[in-house]
Amino acid sequence: MSNTGTTTETAAPELVPAPPQVPEVTPPVPQEHPNEAPHLLPVTPQPGSALYRQALPGVMQVPADLVLAAARKSSLWPMTFGLACCAIEMIGTYMAHYDLDRFGIVPWPSPRQSDVMIVAGTVTKKMAPAVKLLYEQMPNPKWVISMGACATNGGPYTRYDRVLQGVDKVVPVDVYVPGCPPRPEALIDSFLALQDMIMEERSSEGRGA
Repeated sequence: MSNTGTTTETAAPELVPAPPQVPEVTPPVPQEHPNEAPHLLPVTPQPGSALYRQALPGVMQVPADLVLAAARKSSLWPMTFGLACCAIEMIGTYMAHYDLDRFGIVPWPSPRQSDVMIVAGTVTKKMAPAVKLLYEQMPNPKWVISMGACATNGGPYTRYDRVLQGVDKVVPVDVYVPGCPPRPEALIDSFLALQDMIMEERSSEGRGA
């Protein structure tokens, strides 16, 4: 009762019903293998760590372009055709003594499935359109290895007008292999250099794509 003669009533607090308690459901654990029971319990997420790293600790996270580049460099398919005497050294590189298969390099007879062109030998102006056509038939991404002095700059036939002064006049060349003719070890080294180049330019989309 106040001094003014009026009464003040205090409102009763509104009661909010408590949410129903949901019992935790534990997945059934097989009893025939009790030693495996701890491994069948659900994983409790831990803050500060990705969920997939907690559930699958052996999973490695890598960029997609790195995976694609590693797949490309480990599965090079060079096209099997030769132009002159350097082709003998190229064929010798494919033999069992050097075993290019251990690098994932498999020779292929068709340009439709090949991704590496090895220009092994002298490129004449009569043969240049055919080399260019084969290059255009190869799918992207694709690479070219110029093997030997003749394919690089004409070699001993550079003063002849009918010989092309380098195959890079008609197709882009990625790796040059010096020698007349270069040994199989030099061609293998060019493949390793090409693999390193593929990994370095992995962020770019396929050449000409």
